[in-house]
Amino acid sequence: MGGIRPGRVVATALTAAAATLLAGCGGGRAAGDENTIVVATFGDFGYDALQADFAEAFPDLTLETRVSEFDAHHQQLQTQLAGGRGAADIVAIEEGWIPQYRESHELFVELGALGASDIKDRWAEWKWEQGVADGGEFVLGLGTDAGPLAMCYRTDLFEAAGLPTDRDEVSALWPTWEDFAAVADEFSAATPDVAFADSAENVYGSMINQAPEGYFAAADDSFIADENPVISEAFALAGGLAEAGQTAQVKPFTQEWNVGLAQGGFATMACPAWMLAQIESAAGEQNAGVWDIASVPGGGGNWGGSILTIPAQGDDTETAYRVAEWLTAPEQQKTLFLEKGILPSQPEVYRDPEVLGDVNEYFNDAPVGEIFAASADSLAPNYRGTRDFSVRSRFQEALGRVEEGVQSADEALADALEQAERDLG
Repeated sequence: MGGIRPGRVVATALTAAAATLLAGCGGGRAAGDENTIVVATFGDFGYDALQADFAEAFPDLTLETRVSEFDAHHQQLQTQLAGGRGAADIVAIEEGWIPQYRESHELFVELGALGASDIKDRWAEWKWEQGVADGGEFVLGLGTDAGPLAMCYRTDLFEAAGLPTDRDEVSALWPTWEDFAAVADEFSAATPDVAFADSAENVYGSMINQAPEGYFAAADDSFIADENPVISEAFALAGGLAEAGQTAQVKPFTQEWNVGLAQGGFATMACPAWMLAQIESAAGEQNAGVWDIASVPGGGGNWGGSILTIPAQGDDTETAYRVAEWLTAPEQQKTLFLEKGILPSQPEVYRDPEVLGDVNEYFNDAPVGEIFAASADSLAPNYRGTRDFSVRSRFQEALGRVEEGVQSADEALADALEQAERDLG
């Protein structure tokens, strides 16, 4: 999964037993139970849908998931690795954080020695590369999902603005992000009291995620945001929407964002496959069939996706590997897509006719298999530097200031660059 930020910590036992709450900083095992494997994630990875199959595959094991808020999950892992205790048996790491943890890969189990290298062909090449370190010699993690981008939109708000509502016709409106901005102008002229996009941050991030490089150079991990036209152009376009009052000024994954989804507070939002379940949950049954899915401007792009890693401090890393391999196997990836909409990262699965033919009833029977799975082969994820996460937040905060009317887009970009360079020393 990617970018999912639930506000509370929960735990779910993947057995017939009831779910038990786990302490946020406890050891990898449930106290006193050597037959329990704990998986730490930052969102709903859908593992509850695998409950019966897991019990059959591992009759002597109990699998529990510890789910934390996105940032807290990754920051807590840093603390646990530094202290040498407290990490779960299996830990998910989101794509944006992977470069940072590659730098400390010696604190994880090298999965190639346990058999991962023998199954590398399961994954799309780019997804396998996400999970390796040390020039490919060290297998850090096994890939879970992929996050190809689309554009979700409200058909009722488009109709009210006199715009087409058919998904193919909507896709034709915005082959480029400049076309998207032009549609925003047309929409705002017709319905000035409704925001066109959820946030400048979402638009900006989607544009960055379509580029091969963002803040750092793939060749040497040097900071290039001050000279990369992708950054300045994306910031100018997203900032322009903010200056024109065409965004709802809601930060993604907050309560305000959830309310906007439920109450029609904005007409569009870039959405990877894993986000559909969140939209449905927040928007509610009263909006079933109102949301639909079109192509994303600019074409392509990946937002999110994770790997499952095994901290070396675990008590039984070989069993943890067996479980991680099972959780990411083709059969489970297919189940997770059909049950939860979590897009597979393995060609055998996303090319499966049943996956390609899947539709989402909530999103006006959108052909989600065709929309998301069919684009998985062409994904080329944006390079994330080892310091990407801290730098990225400076630009997100800057766009927030533009939405609040505190700064112009030009002023905010200049400040973000200055702050990022200062942070990097």
